[in-house]
Amino acid sequence: MRGKRFGIKILICLLFAFSFMCGIAYMAYMGILIPNKLLYIRKGDIIGCDVSRYQGEIQWGQLSDQGISFAFIKATEGSTYVDPNFKTNWEQAAQTELYMGAYHFFSFESPGMSQAEHFSRIVEKMDGMLPPVIDVEFYGSYQEENIDPEVIRAELNQFISIIREQYGVSPIIYTTQEAYKSLIDGYYEDCPLWIRSILTAPEINREWTFWQYTNRERLEGYNGNEPYIDMNVFCGDEQMMKNMLVNSEYKR
Repeated sequence: MRGKRFGIKILICLLFAFSFMCGIAYMAYMGILIPNKLLYIRKGDIIGCDVSRYQGEIQWGQLSDQGISFAFIKATEGSTYVDPNFKTNWEQAAQTELYMGAYHFFSFESPGMSQAEHFSRIVEKMDGMLPPVIDVEFYGSYQEENIDPEVIRAELNQFISIIREQYGVSPIIYTTQEAYKSLIDGYYEDCPLWIRSILTAPEINREWTFWQYTNRERLEGYNGNEPYIDMNVFCGDEQMMKNMLVNSEYKR
């Protein structure tokens, strides 16, 4: 009888632990609890967001008053696509005190040269802007098992070369941990790294400059179909961020 009671207690404990973990997972999914924010983000860290058309119309004054210091705004994708909200977002963000930069989603389906030229046409060089960003990640049918890393890097090299020439800085490379291991690890050491890791701290063998620590934050000031917003932390102080700016002599 004693053994049976002990077994029931163990079962209850296991059920409690399972329910607890399910509760934590649910709160994390809903953005109620952000583990990385709780564990790693500290007062005084330089925090920022990244946005695209999915956030809809953004009230940049309201957004910028919620403890963020920088914003990356989607501009282009591939060789032809332009985010429909980019122009408005760019102009209105420039009226705030935010450090701002533009990003390009890198397509594996078109040449790096034409993608860089497309980005350069849409995003005019501006003193004081953050370096352009190349978003390099797997998507659709383009996954780790069915791409040729050397072919992708050859196109990335073309993109990076043109961006350096046009803007006078090395672009930031945004990437997931999976894409980093397949495409970036051991290359592009002179490009600042922006790593996405929304469940744990980054697990890579290189220092990062920006870390996207969650895609489940909720802020006020936007009305898109996407209720959440991506949040990032900068590895450094404000002077280090100023030193990154296009024409780094520019001071806000």
